Amino acid sequence: MAAGLEQLQGLLQSLGELKDLPLNRESLESLIYWRDVKKSGIVFGAGLITLAAISSFSVISVFAYLSLLTLFGTVAFRIYKSVTQAVQKTNEGHPFKDYLELDLTLSHEKVQNIAGVAVAHINGFISELRRLFLVEDIIDSIKFGVILWVFTYVGAWFNGMTLVILAFVSLFTLPKVYENNKQSIDTHLDLVRSKLTEITDKIRVAIPIGNKKPVAAAESEKDK
Repeated sequence: MAAGLEQLQGLLQSLGELKDLPLNRESLESLIYWRDVKKSGIVFGAGLITLAAISSFSVISVFAYLSLLTLFGTVAFRIYKSVTQAVQKTNEGHPFKDYLELDLTLSHEKVQNIAGVAVAHINGFISELRRLFLVEDIIDSIKFGVILWVFTYVGAWFNGMTLVILAFVSLFTLPKVYENNKQSIDTHLDLVRSKLTEITDKIRVAIPIGNKKPVAAAESEKDK
């Protein structure tokens, strides 16, 4: 659980550092931190409506209706601009010219970088699962078992789509809450994590099974 709190704090901190990442990440940071309330509201509302629709209808139906709605809007706007240009005798060109000229191709370097990051995460995930299921460290395996037990209740209370909706809402709320209350949240997380680490170390001393040593014991041996 202490490791889970560390990962939670690391995730929140990494979300706070999105402004230092490339442009696409800067756009994401701007959305989830509500820098532009209008844009964030549109994205949040559209995303929430889409997810709610998928939870009630099939993905194919939602995709088809959204695509039809988008196509109807673009065709109507294209006809409107063409009629307007004909009446006013102007030549503004295609109304979506800027979007048609956008370069949407993925470079080989970008694909390779994404694949490399994905493979690294998958390998790390598989190694961690092997370590937990084969009880390399009994305390970590017990904590993993507790988390799985909690997930059985989560699965009984919520279906997969509900969890996706909750995750989407959290994406647009937790980063802003953390940004506004960073010092207080970090203080409480550090306090809880230190208490859990202390309890875990005591359990490791009482059950000396596994390869890892308690933090306190490791530090005392290092001092010697």
